[in-house]
Amino acid sequence: MKQRRVGSVMTDDVVSARRDTSTEDIARWLAEYDINGLPVVDAEDRVIGVISGTDLADERGSGAGAGRLTAGAVMSAPARTVRADDSVVRAARLMCACGVERLPVVDEEARLVGMVTRRDVLQIFARQDADIRQEVIDQIVVRALWLGQRSMDVVVHDGVVTLSGHLESSGAVAVAVQMTRQVDGVTAVVNRLTSAREAPYRRPG
Repeated sequence: MKQRRVGSVMTDDVVSARRDTSTEDIARWLAEYDINGLPVVDAEDRVIGVISGTDLADERGSGAGAGRLTAGAVMSAPARTVRADDSVVRAARLMCACGVERLPVVDEEARLVGMVTRRDVLQIFARQDADIRQEVIDQIVVRALWLGQRSMDVVVHDGVVTLSGHLESSGAVAVAVQMTRQVDGVTAVVNRLTSAREAPYRRPG
């Protein structure tokens, strides 16, 4: 079982600016494409900064618009970025920590390959309860723990998963809870599992 990766939800058709792109052009692009920010890249498409509608508004409000402003003058740098193989959870946490709505996605050489937004991330966490429950049963109860589908009672409400039942060992309980927490869309896990004995989990066979 693997968590959803940024590459599966990002947009790969990205509007970007160069250091010498005028803020007038950037403002026009933001309005034309209905976006609130874009990355700034160098000649080799390496991300060197980001610029948002807020950055543009701040510069105008400061009276700095007398001359021709460029992206390089108003961008935020260095840019916070993620990789396509990073988990969506990591991207969400980085957005929250940095207070941003979008993150450039880069390859191993820091070249721009996409953009992931808060909206992209929220789509993952807005999964239907029934889909979450089925994944817990299929991927954890059956495939990971090698148990029958009815060995555990799995109830999901608004992303909160409640696990009930009696398992062979305390280790199996720990595995079930830990893996359930990692399922996309799960916001919390209520552990009502009991065990027959205190012992590490040992996979049958």
